[in-house]
Amino acid sequence: MSLRLSNPLAGLRAFRLSAELIIAVSLVLLMFDAGRLQAQTSASANVTASVSQPLSVSATNGLAFGTLFPGNNKTVAVTDAAAAAFSISGAANGNVSMTFSIPTTITSGGNSLTVDSWAARRNTTNSASAGTDFTPSASATQAVLSGSGNLYVFVGATAHPGSSQAAGAYTGTLTLTVVYF
Repeated sequence: MSLRLSNPLAGLRAFRLSAELIIAVSLVLLMFDAGRLQAQTSASANVTASVSQPLSVSATNGLAFGTLFPGNNKTVAVTDAAAAAFSISGAANGNVSMTFSIPTTITSGGNSLTVDSWAARRNTTNSASAGTDFTPSASATQAVLSGSGNLYVFVGATAHPGSSQAAGAYTGTLTLTVVYF
């Protein structure tokens, strides 16, 4: 038995027509899809940042009550040379928030000495003679650095040695924390 094709080119033409049909349909579909793609748009935005100068805080003077006598309270005012002093520097005109960790007592070995009536003054010049008075505390106090990025803080308090206060060298720590806001 022999297999005979009546027209071998007819199959090839049919294949060619179906390929052309597939290509034509694909092109039509791409044209419809291209219209849909053209309807989509996009935009870009710049992302920028400006990093400010970091804050710097330093204690330039410790609070020094000097020699105390049992039963005699002693106050160091913010204007006294013995007042604690802090220097803050950062960005010009920067808004800052200040918080304090304030000791209620200072100690010598197992003995303690009460310290209270804390007072503070801040200004943009390194002088305790003028400025804005405030009460230093763990609650935030807001301030603005000078045009050159400086702020000065002066702190005083009252020490209360008891009538039988033990002799010794008493110490404690006053901490000022400053952050931008």
